[in-house]
Amino acid sequence: MVETMSIWELVLNASVVVKIVMAILMLASVISWVMIFQRFFFLGSAKRALRRFEDRFWSGVDLGQLFRDVSENPQSSSGAEEIFRAGIKEYTRLTAQKNFDPEAVMEGVERSMRVALSREEEKLDTHLPFLATVGSTSPYIGLFGTVWGIMNSFRGLANMHQATLSSVAPGISEALVATAIGLFAAIPAVIAYNRFSARSSILANNYETFAEEFSSILHRRVHAPK
Repeated sequence: MVETMSIWELVLNASVVVKIVMAILMLASVISWVMIFQRFFFLGSAKRALRRFEDRFWSGVDLGQLFRDVSENPQSSSGAEEIFRAGIKEYTRLTAQKNFDPEAVMEGVERSMRVALSREEEKLDTHLPFLATVGSTSPYIGLFGTVWGIMNSFRGLANMHQATLSSVAPGISEALVATAIGLFAAIPAVIAYNRFSARSSILANNYETFAEEFSSILHRRVHAPK
């Protein structure tokens, strides 16, 4: 308890600039943790939704029936479902025309799925740039507060006739708290960014693989003898 109070006293007795630095770092840390939890649940939900949809897709269900099912009960976190919906809608629209060109149909379908894939990749990468920014800049922001606090401590020595360790220790301790808070904000953000970036890449690759496999199915269907 005493140690905690001493840290709070250091924070409260810090200079205005150091307090502003600490406040910025604490705000960044709080926002980072909110985003970390949001990304954790979103990516977990997206992975489960991908598995569920692929199980249905490869179960042999009729594509038209599957399209009606996913249109009636869409899953917001299912990227593969969005890609499937975009592809089948474009395929249905183009093949409804008289004397359609199979190659033109496939170009339109693949273009629609690429757009849907790009949107899903953007969803997967949401908040990751902020986590990367916090992880890379927080230590330097904390270091700035530390340098400023130490500089003020040594400037205060100019007004003292006799400098002792006890006279500069409080100021230096206040300054070092800024570095500690910077590391407290940066370390979780860096770990979360690396973890979520890897998971997002895996999901994006799975979406891309599904789009290619679905495109092959539609290619065989549109070129099938009538």
